[in-house]
Amino acid sequence: MALIGLFNKAKNRTGEMSFWGHIDALRGHLIRCVIAILILAIVLFCFPEFLFDTIIFGPLNNDFITYRAFCKLSHLLNLGDQLCFGNYTFKLQSLGLADQFTSLMWIAFLGGLILASPYILWEIWRFIKPALHDVEKKASLGFIISSTFLFITGVLFSYYIIVPLAINFLGNYQVSKMVENNFTMDSYISTVTTLTLASGIVFELPIIVYFLTKFNLITPEFMRKYRKHAVIIILVAAAIITPSPDVTSQMLVAFPLYFLYEASIFVSRFVIKQKVKA
Repeated sequence: MALIGLFNKAKNRTGEMSFWGHIDALRGHLIRCVIAILILAIVLFCFPEFLFDTIIFGPLNNDFITYRAFCKLSHLLNLGDQLCFGNYTFKLQSLGLADQFTSLMWIAFLGGLILASPYILWEIWRFIKPALHDVEKKASLGFIISSTFLFITGVLFSYYIIVPLAINFLGNYQVSKMVENNFTMDSYISTVTTLTLASGIVFELPIIVYFLTKFNLITPEFMRKYRKHAVIIILVAAAIITPSPDVTSQMLVAFPLYFLYEASIFVSRFVIKQKVKA
């Protein structure tokens, strides 16, 4: 009853919610988001073998789908076994007493966050929905769907393409035959999660460009003018992400990034046309 009374007092005579009313409403949305993340994290926490053996350590298995696909592609392109990889000999070690337990908690939390991302975006949309017009509501719903799709696509792209290529290079790289490759579990998990989350954020580029164009910070003409520079940056990024010397694996990373750039130009042009119509 006290909460209802506070909510009612948060509205002024015009029916608009006051600042503290917005804060109270936002708190409710944030609490529901946290609850959703925790519930999913707890569920994942109860299945450590699936979470680690199947998901996290999946790219270490010789029969991982990416390795089989790359090997078939290599034979299809008459490259022999150049793209056939995945036979790892290094071992993962847990050096701290609580490392495995804390790693399980961290991965379960990240998994819950990723799985709950559509719901989190929906809660954000529910929070801003009352302040939007009908046209803006439709656009906001499209934004939520697009953002979720791009983020999940980026995560999957990293997990199935970038992570296996990075592990293949870094796991087999040696400065000397006298040094044996044995990595800590924390190091491996950090590499996988960092690449995966970073890719999910990079794939949000069209959404970022949308808002930058909205605020007149970027234009499609600007992006077209510096397209050549963007291509160079993309190729360098692909070379860093996939340190393997073969060009084929680098192109597999570079093409999607370039497609995102071209899609961002289209998004920027669309925003400018909408501004002209308005």
